[in-house]
Amino acid sequence: MTLSDRILNGIAQAVMTLASVMMVVLIFIFGWLVYGRYVINATPTWVEQVALLMVVWIAFLGAAVGVRRRTHLSVEFIRDAMPGTLRMLLGVFALLAMLFFGVVMAWQGYVMFERTAGRDIPLLGISEGWRAIPVSLSGVLISLFCLDDLFKLIVGRREG
Repeated sequence: MTLSDRILNGIAQAVMTLASVMMVVLIFIFGWLVYGRYVINATPTWVEQVALLMVVWIAFLGAAVGVRRRTHLSVEFIRDAMPGTLRMLLGVFALLAMLFFGVVMAWQGYVMFERTAGRDIPLLGISEGWRAIPVSLSGVLISLFCLDDLFKLIVGRREG
């Protein structure tokens, strides 16, 4: 395993750990919602907004890790049925398309952050920009992971 593999795998693991911790916190938050609503008859109003914010973070971070671990949704059987050179070209095309998508996500996430940073999330009192940060972060990670895969594919250290 190369140094870049160790670094990128470490980043992916750290991101997945963060998303996993957020998932556990989300479960506890919903437990508090149910307890508050049905046991003490005092619904905590902030829970839904926190849950929405956390779901965005979990989904986008998980998607970026899915690109690194190659567990994202993909249809590979057509590409895999092609002869060697065509298979490699289709692999390069797919990685370039994902790279483009990642760059657009990173940029548009930043634009969305700039446009929403001045507004607060209702009931939480924090910037609406917190909803845009995972979009941009995920785009950066997807781009980074795709660049690594593209390099490996071109130099022959990665299949399809």
